[in-house]
Amino acid sequence: MALQALVANKLRSLLTMLGIIIGVGAVIAMVSVGMGVRSNVTSSISRLGSNMLIVQPGSSNRGGVRKAMGSMQTLKYDDAKAIKNKIKDIDYVSPTVSSSYQIVNGNQNWNTSVQGVTPEFMSIRSLEVSNGSFISENDLNKRNRVCVIGTTVASNLFNDEDPVGKTIRVNNQPFRIVGLLTSKGQSSVGQDQDDVVYVPLTTAQERMLGITYIQSINIQVSSQDKMDQVQEQVETLLRQRHHIIGDKEDDFHVRNLTSLMQTMSETTSMITLLLGSIAGISLIVGGIGIMNIMMVSVTERTREIGIRKALGATFNNIMMQFMIESMVIGIVGGLIGIAVGCTASTLIAKFGNFTTVITAAPIIISFLFSVGIGLFFGIYPARKAAKLDPIEALRYE
Repeated sequence: MALQALVANKLRSLLTMLGIIIGVGAVIAMVSVGMGVRSNVTSSISRLGSNMLIVQPGSSNRGGVRKAMGSMQTLKYDDAKAIKNKIKDIDYVSPTVSSSYQIVNGNQNWNTSVQGVTPEFMSIRSLEVSNGSFISENDLNKRNRVCVIGTTVASNLFNDEDPVGKTIRVNNQPFRIVGLLTSKGQSSVGQDQDDVVYVPLTTAQERMLGITYIQSINIQVSSQDKMDQVQEQVETLLRQRHHIIGDKEDDFHVRNLTSLMQTMSETTSMITLLLGSIAGISLIVGGIGIMNIMMVSVTERTREIGIRKALGATFNNIMMQFMIESMVIGIVGGLIGIAVGCTASTLIAKFGNFTTVITAAPIIISFLFSVGIGLFFGIYPARKAAKLDPIEALRYE
């Protein structure tokens, strides 16, 4: 009888379900967008390297004027070697220097970042070479003029040609290309990770920049639970090597990317929760719509209720009939809403050029919420119908 009553008023039932459909669909779509943001941020930080510590020089102070972080020239190549040799639970250590240069190939040129690195840098940053090879220890020891380029540099200098084996000029010096990197795309802050040229660290220091210091040390720790311990050991070792005693300020700074990832994860989780909560408001509105229509339905069917009670229908019979109606609206609306939400999430990813992540949790929670709303907002109209006096109901109209 409950189902027949819903089918008899198809348009009204569908419009009542619409609030639930929009609510469930919005929750799933918004949460998937939030999860997509979280996935992008996590992926971007992971591309920098897993379990990463980055050591940078401190900020110099001249005449009372403090310069930017990294402006000091206190880190040396030997510091990186000491970290690698003396501290346990470290997989790779790679010191780096970098600068921007105009890269020339024939009549083509391109301005990009040139970074001096060691062979371990490839493992730390999870780089892959699509053609050729990466910088070797031999290149490092002999200060060879060789380089590995990203796909953005390759496309601007060589178009569709294979650049491996070709020679380019960096700061008017010839460099032979020994490898082409696999594309890594943009970072979470929009930086092109393929717009880069890697050369041996010793070549960059002595033949290009003319410096004896390094600008950063990248450290990959063997496991995440050792991060704090290794960071403390690195700080202690560098303080000893740089003869920093007592309360004297460090001339270096150690960044822990795991802490950064945790902070970003907490931030994106709050964004996801906020988006889901805003969308969840429409579910409450949908529930009020169910209650409103059920109240109208009780008023319209007062004589029917009176006849049923006169023929022997109990309080529970009437209660169950109207509860089933509101529950069916919640369940069917929830199922349609799941389909709408998943479709919306897919369309956002396809046409909005945006990553979305659909997970089971928001689907299950929003569906149970829609069922609960149907139940909660159906109780009052059902009780009102079940408590009608059959004599008064029969005299209605």
